[in-house]
Amino acid sequence: MEFQKDIENCLHVLQAGGLILYPTDTIWGIGCDATDPDAVKKVFDCKQRQETKSLIVLLADERDLLKYVSQADLHIFDFLHKAKKPTTVIYEGAIGLAQNLVAEDGTIAIRIVKDPFCKHLIKRFRKPLVSTSANLSGEPAPRFFAEITRDIRLGVDYIVQYRQGDHAIKEPSAIIRWNKDGTHTVIRP
Repeated sequence: MEFQKDIENCLHVLQAGGLILYPTDTIWGIGCDATDPDAVKKVFDCKQRQETKSLIVLLADERDLLKYVSQADLHIFDFLHKAKKPTTVIYEGAIGLAQNLVAEDGTIAIRIVKDPFCKHLIKRFRKPLVSTSANLSGEPAPRFFAEITRDIRLGVDYIVQYRQGDHAIKEPSAIIRWNKDGTHTVIRP
C-alpha cells in the first residue's frame, strides 16, 4: 500500500495523544483519538476554536456506530447508501467518546468513511478519529493540501504525505440531523 508508512506514523502519534493532519473522504482534516479528551482539547487549541463548537467523528464501518450511539436508528444506513456525497449525521445519545466532543444536548456528529486511507487508519487504530477542517476557526476550509496554512501545519504532530500533491478541489461533507421519527433535517447541503 502506498500509504503504509503514513499509517504507521499516524498510529504512533494518535496512541501518544497527538494530532495528525490527514486527507479524508472530503477535505484535509486535523485529527486525534476521539476517546481522549486531552487530545480533543489540543484540536480546539490548534484551530483556536471555542470548545462549545462541535467537531466531527469518523468511523470505518456501519457497525461501529452501535458502539458510540446509544439508540441508533438503523434506517439511517438506507439513507446513507443513497446519499450522493459524504454525509455527516448528527445523532442523539453519544456514548464512549471524549466528553468535550459531545454537544450539551448529548448529540454527536459522525461520518462513516469510504476513503481507503481513512478506513484503513481507523481500523488499525481501533478507535474513532476526530476530523475537523484544517483551518483556523473562522477561516475558509482548505480545498486541497497546498491551501493549509503554516499555523495549522506547525500545530500538529504529524503531517500525512499521502495525497499532498492532489490538487483536486474537495468540499466539506453534507451534514444532517437524524430525528427520532426517522426523518432528517439538512444542516449543510
